[in-house]
Amino acid sequence: MAKPPSLFLILISLSSLAFLSESRLSYNYYDQSCPRFTQIIQETITNKQITSPTTAAGTLRVFFHDCLLNGCDASILVSSTPFNSAERDADINLSLPGDAFDLVTRAKTALELSCPNTVSCADILAVATRDLVTMVGGPYYNVLLGRKDYRISKSSYVEGNLPKTTMPMADIINIFASKGFSVQEMVALSGAHTIGFSHCKEFNSFIYNSTQYNPKFAQGLQKACADYPNNPTLSVFNDIMTPNKFDNMYFQNLPKGLGLLESDHGLYNDLRSRSYVEMYAKDQNKFFQDFARAMEKLSVYGVKTGRRGEIRRRCDAIN
Repeated sequence: MAKPPSLFLILISLSSLAFLSESRLSYNYYDQSCPRFTQIIQETITNKQITSPTTAAGTLRVFFHDCLLNGCDASILVSSTPFNSAERDADINLSLPGDAFDLVTRAKTALELSCPNTVSCADILAVATRDLVTMVGGPYYNVLLGRKDYRISKSSYVEGNLPKTTMPMADIINIFASKGFSVQEMVALSGAHTIGFSHCKEFNSFIYNSTQYNPKFAQGLQKACADYPNNPTLSVFNDIMTPNKFDNMYFQNLPKGLGLLESDHGLYNDLRSRSYVEMYAKDQNKFFQDFARAMEKLSVYGVKTGRRGEIRRRCDAIN
């Protein structure tokens, strides 16, 4: 006759089941534990976007920089301390807009009052990004919930793991490929440049010695950035045609020499990505469909669940 399982084995099995349950992402993760989650996020982003219209683009950029490095775990939100230089102080992240960090802080504060120690900063950033993209005209996509916040954030991890605007397209493609994203997905995600702006620092040297720009556009950029050495905050919209609307105009601009960044021109000049640029320039619905699918994939890349992370009391500090 078979022996009944020992109490130890039963406890181990129950513990494993509990861990698996805790680790599972779902669309209704907060339905019971924080019923006002969706409402609080919506109220917070609406108020912030109205007062600071660049919030949508800024939050989308922060989300990319968080997820592409080591997963969507809110490690980008952590502030440096005297003992640790955090991700947000890596050179490539120094220009990330403060409005995005402020938005998450506001949402976290409201959620802590409604349901303390329940909602992760990573989930706040993921949902706020989706809702802001939709608010400015972009596609709606589903966001799974249940991410935990990572306990580690180091600026030394950033170099070489995030695409720079001055990188050759081959290097950018390789970075996305190393994280499981195809060239087409990379191009679709690059369509995020349809909103937002870039500082003159990111393209200033390129506009004087490149034949890839529309000549009049290059002259306009040179004038716009003329005082850049004295005013490093000078910036230009990524999409000069419809800068505050999420649409496919960014892709329509590239064949005309109206891309702002060196990497924008690279998308059109590289044969591996040009066909996708042309496809999205002609078909906004296709761009929206592929962008939404790529964002769904990105939003679960490298997520921390269960005991691999924590729920931070403050998004800018590790507990």
